Amino acid sequence: MAAAVADEAATRRGERGDGEGKAAAGDAGAAFVLESKGTWWHAGFHLTTAMVGPAVLSLPYALRGIGWALGLATLTALAAVSFYTYYAMSRVLDHCEAAGRRHIRFRDLAADVLGSGWAFYLMVAVQGAINVGVTIGSILLAGNSLQIMYSSLVPGGPLKLYHFIIAVASVLALLSQMPSFHSLRYINLGSLVLSVGYTILVSAACIRIGLSSNAPAKDYSLSTSKSEKTFDAFLSVSILAAAFGNGILPEIQATLVPPAAGKMVKALVINYSVAFFTFYPLAITGYWAFGQTVQSNAIQSLMPNAGPSLAPRWLLCLTVVLVLFQLLAIALLYAQVVYEVMEKRVADATRARFSWRCGPCTWRSAHLWRRRCRSSARSWA
Repeated sequence: MAAAVADEAATRRGERGDGEGKAAAGDAGAAFVLESKGTWWHAGFHLTTAMVGPAVLSLPYALRGIGWALGLATLTALAAVSFYTYYAMSRVLDHCEAAGRRHIRFRDLAADVLGSGWAFYLMVAVQGAINVGVTIGSILLAGNSLQIMYSSLVPGGPLKLYHFIIAVASVLALLSQMPSFHSLRYINLGSLVLSVGYTILVSAACIRIGLSSNAPAKDYSLSTSKSEKTFDAFLSVSILAAAFGNGILPEIQATLVPPAAGKMVKALVINYSVAFFTFYPLAITGYWAFGQTVQSNAIQSLMPNAGPSLAPRWLLCLTVVLVLFQLLAIALLYAQVVYEVMEKRVADATRARFSWRCGPCTWRSAHLWRRRCRSSARSWA
């Protein structure tokens, strides 16, 4: 991957101003993985999957550290700032496309704006770390979700976390053979529906608990210790900020049929509409029901270590299943950047998509199994 990035950085100056055609000549990553066939609502599905995920289950915990007023104000401010940031980035990409420099990767845009120096490599390193981290984290969380279901059905069973991680990686290795970013559009539509689904389930469970006679004592007061209050505030803001993260917007915009001008704004509206109807209800109901006793994950609040579950078992199992399926979609989405780099290096863009051009099954599966090994190592640790 580093070699591919270095080769690109060395040729950026020669490619500027030549438009998409010359830059993409012989570029299998652009031709196959980042093919431009999508519509604005397809981009909306991709953006929503990239942003709205199981991290939303931590939002009640974020309010715990800074309280009602500041928590909701911070959530709203970060939503506005992130929306404007992504809007501005899409407009920059539109401007470059109109000038004959259509950028289909984050690193393309960085090379144009920052040059090919240290800032370019810093940006590539940050994006790579985010993509790999999200992929590993999704595999770990999906394996953990399977383990939770298994433990509830087979208490004391012999299977361990790494068994479920291997199962998740095997499924992802099969799904990774989908040839392009655009081919994930219906999977990402399903991811959108899943995020709304488990948000409704968890929010309903929190409302039910909050109104019941067995509701936990509600305490919304903040810590009296100045150091704890400061630490909690930084932690809460970081959780809220991370909820709006998206490190692959240029790659998503690249899936749009040119010209892309104006289409990403509609896609962002879809994205933030879903975010509004998932972030706020879950953050408010979760914190309202549990107060300072809320856990870092809303599902953990519904399944306390001591005592019975606070929600029906069927609801908890269904929620875990929805989270599991969405984690698969998120892992596939963020792995596309790595697949694009792989195919740029090893594929033959002059041959048909489904010809024996580079053995994508081998390369993509190897990438997923490498991530699986790292995830398993962490679970054993």
